[in-house]
Amino acid sequence: MTGSRVLALGHYQPAKVLTNDDLAELVDTDDAWITSRVGIRTRHIAAPDETVDAMAAAAGAKALAASGLAPTDIDLVLVATCTATDRSPNTAARVAARLGLAAPAAMDVNVVCAGFTHALATADHAVRAGSARSALVIGAEKFTDVVDWSDRSTCVLVGDGAGAAVVTAAAEPEIGPVLWGSVPEMGDAVRIEGEPARFSQEGQTVYRWATTQLPAIARQVCERSGVLPEELAGVVLHQANLRIIEPVAERIGAVNAVIARDVVESGNTSAASVPLAFSKLVERHEIPSGAPVLLFGFGGNLSYAGQIVRCP
Repeated sequence: MTGSRVLALGHYQPAKVLTNDDLAELVDTDDAWITSRVGIRTRHIAAPDETVDAMAAAAGAKALAASGLAPTDIDLVLVATCTATDRSPNTAARVAARLGLAAPAAMDVNVVCAGFTHALATADHAVRAGSARSALVIGAEKFTDVVDWSDRSTCVLVGDGAGAAVVTAAAEPEIGPVLWGSVPEMGDAVRIEGEPARFSQEGQTVYRWATTQLPAIARQVCERSGVLPEELAGVVLHQANLRIIEPVAERIGAVNAVIARDVVESGNTSAASVPLAFSKLVERHEIPSGAPVLLFGFGGNLSYAGQIVRCP
């Protein structure tokens, strides 16, 4: 085996849905204000006792069932999250226990909104190096735990959920080379800090950086995989803001691609957003199996990571 592939996907969202009209009863806002600025109409809100690892395990179980593998086949679990409350055991270990996995390596990855694409690259490297046979890669967040519900600039943005992928060895690489990096001098543009931890950001700074810098980086991801932007069948960017997603996708030149717009119904779910949106596109059969899809995460730390994968 010389490569790895995404064998199957799964996702989970809490049952409770919070609409823009619901938010208008909490803060000074309305549906028109929210949709015109970020494109979000609804978001899913986890119950007080619904933990990050519980949501991660639900998405992981769905991906594992779709893969046809047994729990004992998984020997690496990576969970991308920035909202888990406990340090030890980590979220990945708790997911492994919930799913009855045998003896996997279990690690959390905190790169905030770029966490899943970092974790996917790490799993790809591990499988290709022979240190893992099959990996479960999950992005899961309970972002509503760290938002100030009196701050209309941030509380309208966030939602909860999880998305997962099963990665296995393949005869030919179906997960392309990752392009990852960060902008350290701008790392404090997105913050989750304090006691209790609270989410804040410099929205205009992030918007300008994303819309001006990311298209060129995303085109470099395509170059590394030998895929032209116009050959892409799908583009799944971090679901931060529709006003970022649409212009960035256009400037990449992905003229024939299905563009994920899950932010409209899910809000910003941070590390969960890319696998959540990708899983929904696959579940709805909107992208043909084997077609090239750009996955690209960006955000907290002003970190980014992207790769081309073949649709399962």
